[in-house]
Amino acid sequence: MDSSLLKDLKVLDLTRVLAGPFCTMQLADLGAEVIKVENPLSGDDARYFGPFIGGQSAYFLSLNRNKKSITLNLKSTRGQEIFKHLVAKFDVVVENFRPGTMEKMGLGYEELCTINPRLIYAAISGFGSTGPDRYKPAYDIVIQGRGGIMSITGQENSSPTRVGASISDITSGLFAVIAILSAYIEMLKTSRGNKVDISMLDCQVAILENAIARYVAEGVIPRPIGNRHPSITPFTTFKAADQYIIVAAANQKLWEKLCLAIKKPELQEDHRFKTNDLRTKNWDQLEPVLSEAFAIRTAEHWLNCLEDKGIPCGLVHDIPDLLADEQVKSRKMIRDIPLTPGSSQTVKIAGAPYHFAHPPGDHFTSAPDLGQHTEEVLKIYTGLDQVECRKLRNEGFI
Repeated sequence: MDSSLLKDLKVLDLTRVLAGPFCTMQLADLGAEVIKVENPLSGDDARYFGPFIGGQSAYFLSLNRNKKSITLNLKSTRGQEIFKHLVAKFDVVVENFRPGTMEKMGLGYEELCTINPRLIYAAISGFGSTGPDRYKPAYDIVIQGRGGIMSITGQENSSPTRVGASISDITSGLFAVIAILSAYIEMLKTSRGNKVDISMLDCQVAILENAIARYVAEGVIPRPIGNRHPSITPFTTFKAADQYIIVAAANQKLWEKLCLAIKKPELQEDHRFKTNDLRTKNWDQLEPVLSEAFAIRTAEHWLNCLEDKGIPCGLVHDIPDLLADEQVKSRKMIRDIPLTPGSSQTVKIAGAPYHFAHPPGDHFTSAPDLGQHTEEVLKIYTGLDQVECRKLRNEGFI
């Protein structure tokens, strides 16, 4: 991982739980200095989400590596003054409060950009800063439901099903990173900052892939269809003699190779399955034939056979399988970091999916303790010394 890419980028991170912290973790992984600003009394809600390892939230650890933590009471006038001093020296502010919250504290974009005209201010919320529902609260499942993805997820004729990962939060975080870096590049050219307004609902709509296109083109409401693809066939899971495998014969040549691999060459000439469109339309007739063929041999047999012919395929891994996957390990996608800063006990977390031709270094620090870097950061960026910080802490400002 090239830790120098964003080494000059300084980020004030006011976010909590998932969407915002996932965004700022990507920036930190790429070398940005990310200062997590937390409430002095409790900090990020995610610090109290299970499961726990040695009293530490594994959930929090997985989203806040490579960051520093300071505590600051933004509801107090003194806390707001300190924050403004920091803003003057930072490039980016990221927050995921409900729209209007920062403005009520006198810390909205219009106020902060007068302090630092080069500032990139990113706000992540459920519905964005405009529109009739902008003030409504939202969590991932709310957005998955309203954003349509639950209506196309699950087995055929099943009830609405949430995607197993918090995809609305995660995609919002990723889109926020893209927007922040785009605004940052423009700022380097023009010296003019910008406000980034990220709506979780917008992001969910943006990743619906072909569902909207199919409805617009055909007038048919997309529904759950299990593991198969709505317009590519065969592209699904099959039960081998011992476990499930995935087969993705996504073009005509792969289909012909598949027919030979399963020793069913006659399927190539069957008028019901001659083209991808026909195979998709006649899936109810094709599926039993393929399922019967795959059921007679083990998954290992089929993987060897299919891979030999260049047909995309694979196993359905559970999480222990994933952690043991040699490809995943070779790419360093499972990393050990200290459970707490300075601890010899480690915990496994997902790594950063960034690989560069010229990586100057690799850094994975533990998620910070609450307020661990308060005095260090305030001394560097505001000039407050240890005595002054102790007084501010006793008065509840930090």
